[in-house]
Amino acid sequence: MKVGIVGLPNAGKSTLFNALTRAGAETGDYAFTTIDPNVAVVGVRDERLERVAETVGSSEIVPETIEFCDIAGLVRGASRGEGLGNRFLAAIRETDAICHVVRCHSAGGVPHPEGRVDPLDDIELIETELLAADLESAERRLERVTKQARSGDQGATAERDWLERVVEALGSGRPVREVPAPDGARDAPRRLFALTSKPVLYVANVDEGTDEVPAPVAEHARAAEARAVAISARVESELGELEADEATEMRGELGISESGLHRLVHAAFELLDLIVFFTAGEDREAMARSVRRGASAYEAAGKVHGEIQAAFVRAEVVGWRDLVDAGGYTAARDRGLLRTEGRAYTVADGDVITIKV
Repeated sequence: MKVGIVGLPNAGKSTLFNALTRAGAETGDYAFTTIDPNVAVVGVRDERLERVAETVGSSEIVPETIEFCDIAGLVRGASRGEGLGNRFLAAIRETDAICHVVRCHSAGGVPHPEGRVDPLDDIELIETELLAADLESAERRLERVTKQARSGDQGATAERDWLERVVEALGSGRPVREVPAPDGARDAPRRLFALTSKPVLYVANVDEGTDEVPAPVAEHARAAEARAVAISARVESELGELEADEATEMRGELGISESGLHRLVHAAFELLDLIVFFTAGEDREAMARSVRRGASAYEAAGKVHGEIQAAFVRAEVVGWRDLVDAGGYTAARDRGLLRTEGRAYTVADGDVITIKV
């Protein structure tokens, strides 16, 4: 999963990136501190995986990962190339989801590119640029597909009709994700590669001591069917420089129940409707892998390895807690907790799965 962190300059994107990844992206109180996208792959700690690994005697723990891409600040006119906007927009197209950092803090020492702090105006500015970029792309694509449709190609005709609705929606300020593709043009959204087709997670960069998303941002997220979390990027950055025990103690003093990474990861998983399953065995790796909610055991096998998926015969499945409470596979099997499932089995969050070939 690749998540692009976007926002206006000085919204706190790189500070949040540093806090989450400890990757040390350059920061500063001026625009365009980040020129090329900073990318870091972050392991997502999962206590369930750790307990499974301990129970079955795994040799190593391999967590699921999220790739964070810190994209330089967008400015007004980015869709027309202002502020190196074309490069930044291209970087966003490569992501699975957008993490939109919105400045909600009142730190007077950090200048705002628009000269004021107004979260909703900032959101509108960024989203207007994304809409404008998509509109230009959709109009170009529509022109090409219209020529193809004149030959009577049914697929091209269906895509042309969809693109016409897309252009109309974008022109009225609605994102591409609100225009579902018809059966005859299911691949059309993938070919358009639209920025506004991606799910959005709003991160309200709040003042220290604030743990709630400001009402205007929360309401905007609900209206857009998106997710929103509140994080103080500065506080998380300071916590990220501490040892684990010290950070836990300071979080307790600040009333922060979990790290910003955990909150962001949980929200991102919900946004993309992902669940996690585990594979583990004695003297081998215990691994976490994510799949879309509703995925089959056959699809899960593909996450393990393509050859294993091709040779799939059956899957042995047990819930992680059942496995831990039983003390291992043998006891779980004796208690009737370890089940044999076929290809069509729907994977549940926290399943421990062994693919038999």
